[in-house]
Amino acid sequence: MINAHGGKLVNRVKDVDPSGLMSIDISADLANDVENIADGIFSPLEGFLNQQDFESVISKGRLANGIAWTIPTVLDVDDDTGKKMKEAGDVLLKNPDGTGIAVLHVEDVYSYDKQATANGVYGTNDDSHPGVAKTNSMKDFLVGGKIDYIQRQNETEIRKHRMTPTETREYFEKAGWKTIVAFQTRNPPHVAHEMLQKTAITTRDGVFVNPLIGKKKSGDFKDEIIVKAYETMIENYYPENKCRLATLHTEMKYAGPREAIHHAIMRQNYGCTHIIIGRDHAGVGKFYDPFAAHKIFDDYPELEIEPIFFPAFFYCRKCLTFTNPNVCPCAPEHREQISGTKMREMINNGEAPSEFILRPEVAKLIIEYDKPFVE
Repeated sequence: MINAHGGKLVNRVKDVDPSGLMSIDISADLANDVENIADGIFSPLEGFLNQQDFESVISKGRLANGIAWTIPTVLDVDDDTGKKMKEAGDVLLKNPDGTGIAVLHVEDVYSYDKQATANGVYGTNDDSHPGVAKTNSMKDFLVGGKIDYIQRQNETEIRKHRMTPTETREYFEKAGWKTIVAFQTRNPPHVAHEMLQKTAITTRDGVFVNPLIGKKKSGDFKDEIIVKAYETMIENYYPENKCRLATLHTEMKYAGPREAIHHAIMRQNYGCTHIIIGRDHAGVGKFYDPFAAHKIFDDYPELEIEPIFFPAFFYCRKCLTFTNPNVCPCAPEHREQISGTKMREMINNGEAPSEFILRPEVAKLIIEYDKPFVE
């Protein structure tokens, strides 16, 4: 089986007594990332970035030791809280329902340049970019240090498909899969996505469909719709032992090429040998070149997971097949395609897109759902 990123799958699930410790509250998305650190999804990280690693990630897309890491994993606090945490040394992190989930061993409390951070990660300081806006809204200090994970979050319907890298690796082994293609998504499955996945596994053992569950921008599909739509598609259109659905609980960053590398690293940790990188992967608006997420892999040749680059798939009414611009000679008017804006408009009006855009079962599910989009 493929190695975890950095050579070792991290496990920070510990039996630690938090009695008497200072505590702070963290957001639901940050609580998810603490669990991701503990389970090795973020290997080789063992906690929040210290200053040396943070500055190296921002400027170079690598940890201070040279290991690839492109998205900063940080805990932001105000000045007063940072001073108290540094003095306390060990701090209990509580999720939004008040449960203490982890102990943070504080190593570093430091200030940072928000403009340099946004420019390094997102390639822009434009506040209309959701990642830049998020960076600018963060508190002024960051806390670095390893975590010990002491209490699992309560199980909910949306978390029923969550798997750890240990579990996915065991699953792949039992299924007899040696070549596993990861598919990152933040949308319900278009038929073109389904065909792209099936094309990728025609000569490989299975596809690991791994929707990202967490905070998204206004207009994106809600998490529960994404999960139910994939359940429906897999049940109706996939042969047995060819597809595994598991949810990845972390916030969408919209960081384009840098996030493509981050997505690949996480899927390598799950045990995947390949990852599909599509057109404008993890992009937003017109901030990134459509194929920037392909080109960036040239800067990270050491990654063991292999990217599979695909242009946009569509149904060609003249060729009578799902295809892409690399092989289809037909004019654009023959292509069955739809913009995200147009699809949202149709769904809000109770109209089903073409069967070449969404499977009828998936379209019905979405149309019948009350308020399927993030507001």
